[in-house]
Amino acid sequence: MTTDKRFERTLVTSALPYANGHIHLGHIAGAYLPADIYVRYKRLRGERVLYVGGSDEYGVPITLTALKEGVTPQDVIDRYHNAHAAAFAALGISYDIYGRTSWPLHIDTTQAFFSKLNEGGYVEKQTMELWYSEQSQRFLPDRYVKGTCPKCGFEDASGDECENCGAQYSAQELKSPRANIPGDNSTPVLRDSAHWFLRLPAFADALKTWLDSHPEWRANVRGIAYGWVNDLRARCITRDTDWGVPIPLECEDIAGKRIYVWFDAPIGYVTNTRQWAIDTYGDESRWLEWWKDTGTRLIHFIGKDNVPFHAVIFPAMLLGQGDYVLADNVIGNEYLNVFNRETGKSEKGSKSRGNMITVRWMLSKVSPDALRYYLCANAPETKDAAFDWDEFAARYNGELCDVVGNFVHRSLTMTVKNFDNQVPTPGPLDDDDNALLAFLPQQVDAVAEALDTFHFRLAVERFIEIGRRANQYFDTKAPWVTRKTDLERTATTLYVCCQVVRALCNTSAPFFPNAAAVLADVIGVTLPKGGPDGGPDGWNAAKELLPSGAPLKQPVVLFPKLDKDQIAEWAEAHARGEAQ
Repeated sequence: MTTDKRFERTLVTSALPYANGHIHLGHIAGAYLPADIYVRYKRLRGERVLYVGGSDEYGVPITLTALKEGVTPQDVIDRYHNAHAAAFAALGISYDIYGRTSWPLHIDTTQAFFSKLNEGGYVEKQTMELWYSEQSQRFLPDRYVKGTCPKCGFEDASGDECENCGAQYSAQELKSPRANIPGDNSTPVLRDSAHWFLRLPAFADALKTWLDSHPEWRANVRGIAYGWVNDLRARCITRDTDWGVPIPLECEDIAGKRIYVWFDAPIGYVTNTRQWAIDTYGDESRWLEWWKDTGTRLIHFIGKDNVPFHAVIFPAMLLGQGDYVLADNVIGNEYLNVFNRETGKSEKGSKSRGNMITVRWMLSKVSPDALRYYLCANAPETKDAAFDWDEFAARYNGELCDVVGNFVHRSLTMTVKNFDNQVPTPGPLDDDDNALLAFLPQQVDAVAEALDTFHFRLAVERFIEIGRRANQYFDTKAPWVTRKTDLERTATTLYVCCQVVRALCNTSAPFFPNAAAVLADVIGVTLPKGGPDGGPDGWNAAKELLPSGAPLKQPVVLFPKLDKDQIAEWAEAHARGEAQ
């Protein structure tokens, strides 16, 4: 039953979002919706699949927010972790566990990783120059420093990344630096600070061999990963902060330091799998098969900015443990930008510009299925895409509503009305009937092929094509005409249409879980939930025929149309910065 016969189970992760701001549409399009569609598809196939995620709760942005708000870091992460979990649940992102890196269990997991690497000779101590505030008497981590970008000259750049041009650099390269702490705008000075580094060059050969074994990966991921592997350098894995996982060493130099968030964050996948095993089975050892058995297929879904961490650094950390599986694929999407109506151009989403659209705001306006459709159909798989209000309305109304929703509703409405709430008994099938019935299993397989190869835009296009073909058939057969002159012909037409509806129901489930559940109830079929322990195959059930006489309920509108005037109001509210 498993698509790839080499594996007995599939472990899927999505990048852990910082618990420092609300989830926005760029996050969803990049890492979370494609992962959820893939996981739902695998569950429907009856395969063993585990979907692990959680909040990234350490790191400088969190402590900086706490300082600015006059609260504790724990206050910040509690607020945003709960907001993240609520946003994901509202959109139907179906994690098996959504965990936290602030859990005590995560300290244990992270320190075990660090210690194993240190014992293997993969961690070394170095002294480095860092910005130091004499006014605050502390070293300043990257986000605690602002200044002029060394690449584009933007005067309000952060210590490690420029929001204006997107460049990344070391904090020492920042020009005209200033402390970025409430009450401290002093000019920092460079001072020596002892830190611990992961000796990435020691893994160069193993990483290259691993990358070479995956020519099927997306070009952007391979390009970024090879760029790093061909120029590996030791990378600092500690920071001057009191917020984070304690360094498991005994020496004076660790005072005021913690493990760097980008070291501990991906370890959160392991922590959360451990916690899932405890919560689900009461047996922590059940996590081992998912991370240490070669029958596991590990797949990471991320945005392209996270490629170095998931295709180079984390794999090196896993290699240093000696017995973990490495990812079989790293799916890195490009960016979802925002289309600016005034300029006619797309622009990067930015808190300071106020142009980002949060999930919580968006779902106060539209249904989860509507948003899932557009973000999948417009997914930034091979190049940056942009959220465009007019295109959102046009594609949702013109494709999902008019093509799929309209076919399902008019077919079932006519069937229920004319054939006693049952699938009718067909008469002799003609060439048109047979052609459409033969097309259905072929197209179901075509959708599956696109999902198996992580082409989500193509998959949803192939799904919509089922509706297009069905509408052409419906219009050609004109059952609203034949019901007055040839009831047997009408029964045959609507029998075939019911088979299309069955196929649409099952194949829609990964994309539009809410609508699929409603439609399954109307036509009386069961969509298996599946999960880590597997289950029946509900995907190939889309190829099965609904028997004549099967009961049908009164249909409902699956995809209500969006009003153009309402869309215009929302677009204007977004332009005013109200979509946060």
